[in-house]
Amino acid sequence: MKKNIIIIGAGPAGLTAAYELTKYPQYQVTVLEADAVAGGISRTVLTNGNRMDLGGHRFFSKDQRVMDWWFSIFAAQGKPSLDDRLLNRKSPVVTGGPDPQTQDDVFLIRKRISRIYYKHNFFDYPLSLSAKTLYNLGFFTLMQAGFSYLAAQLHKLPETSLENFYINRFGRKLYSMFFEGYTEKLWGRHPSAISADWGAQRVKGLSILAVLKDLAQRVLHTKPAKKETSLIEEFYYPKYGPGQLWTSVSQRIIQQGGQVLFNSPVTGLVQQGNKLTAVICNGKEIPADIVISSMPLKDLVAGLPQTPDPIRHVAQHLPYRDFVTVGLLVDKLALPNNTKIPTFQNTVPDCWIYVQDVGVKMGRIQIFNNWSPYMVKDVQHTVWVGLEYFCNEGDDFWNMSDEACIQQATQELQKIGIISAGTRILGTHRERVKKAYPAYFDTYSEIDTLIGYLNSIENLYCIGRNGQHRYNNMDHSMVTAFETVHAIVHESADKTPIWNVNTEKEYHESK
Repeated sequence: MKKNIIIIGAGPAGLTAAYELTKYPQYQVTVLEADAVAGGISRTVLTNGNRMDLGGHRFFSKDQRVMDWWFSIFAAQGKPSLDDRLLNRKSPVVTGGPDPQTQDDVFLIRKRISRIYYKHNFFDYPLSLSAKTLYNLGFFTLMQAGFSYLAAQLHKLPETSLENFYINRFGRKLYSMFFEGYTEKLWGRHPSAISADWGAQRVKGLSILAVLKDLAQRVLHTKPAKKETSLIEEFYYPKYGPGQLWTSVSQRIIQQGGQVLFNSPVTGLVQQGNKLTAVICNGKEIPADIVISSMPLKDLVAGLPQTPDPIRHVAQHLPYRDFVTVGLLVDKLALPNNTKIPTFQNTVPDCWIYVQDVGVKMGRIQIFNNWSPYMVKDVQHTVWVGLEYFCNEGDDFWNMSDEACIQQATQELQKIGIISAGTRILGTHRERVKKAYPAYFDTYSEIDTLIGYLNSIENLYCIGRNGQHRYNNMDHSMVTAFETVHAIVHESADKTPIWNVNTEKEYHESK
């Protein structure tokens, strides 16, 4: 008799687990997704012919299992994409790969260009010692940054906070310019109040020393054995955004005999001793021999009936940061393209622009034209941008009307010189995402106690970003699924490998 495996959430982690488990005939796999589409925060939103990627998802990993898995779904492009063709740009292609002009299930190979926008100047992201960076800093600031960095190396601070983590790696001056304000925008807390764990996971190995090494390798034309994640210069990207791939995966799960049920929120679980026997969805109990959860830990524990009060307290007070993205379709940007990369209408070639200006609430800007030309209905004559805001569910910004939010976004773009006052707004869209970023403060310090309790429930496995309350990248979330499938198939009671994903000192995507 088949075992019923219930997977909560159709994001990258849940769908990866489902896809792998449907390869085994002894399991009946059902995915329950509260939303109407696949992908979680990796979904793609279609509005008036233009597509939005909610978070900007690069498809790149040092884990070959992940790369092979992605390429088992889509193949890399074999011919240039629309923009590369029309602009006569050189682009890497794979022999025998599909033509993105005629085929849809294809990965584009894109240049990673992300810069910091600070006081109306562009700086490399991550920071580099390019001539442009040195010029923009100016001699006086450069000297301050240099002496500040040397001071930080001579007097290391205890890494009891994210602030100290950054100062140890970049010096106080660069920290104050490029990390302090942006981090507070992102989390709504000063970096001195945030655990260093977040920095350890997001910028492992990245520091001024890493920047200097990268510069030396460029000058000497030596190829490094590996490259820090943030220094990777190319990535793969589905023709129509990440949601296209995850929709395709959900369809394959169904073809392999599994179920993917949308508009199916899990509101509770049925527990007998140290095992779960069912999940409650849309008022019905669905029998479960195994439960794999990628739902937020706060919501999962709220649905577990036998949770002790101290454990429930930890889960209830785990913090999250919510997310609003505003799409603006404009005729052009006011920013000059000072790079050597040709673009339509001479638009800047960035995928992401990190907005360090603390005078605006906006945190990042995506230019969807540069992720994929197929994300934009008229890529040659319009620019489709996504303005990212970090907030808390229920706060003033979250509760703004669409009109007020779009008006603020437009005014902020004008304020920092991204668009001019006369720029035509051709289309708009607002998207809100709950619990987009698990945060590292409040009861996070007690999360090991919570993990210990969850691991004591024999047939429960927690995976993914929210399922582990860990700021995982997409590939990390997929690896938690791989480890879970391995444990289930081999009937291993050891869940340690699942929780150990993205805790190593070396960043998971460096290669």
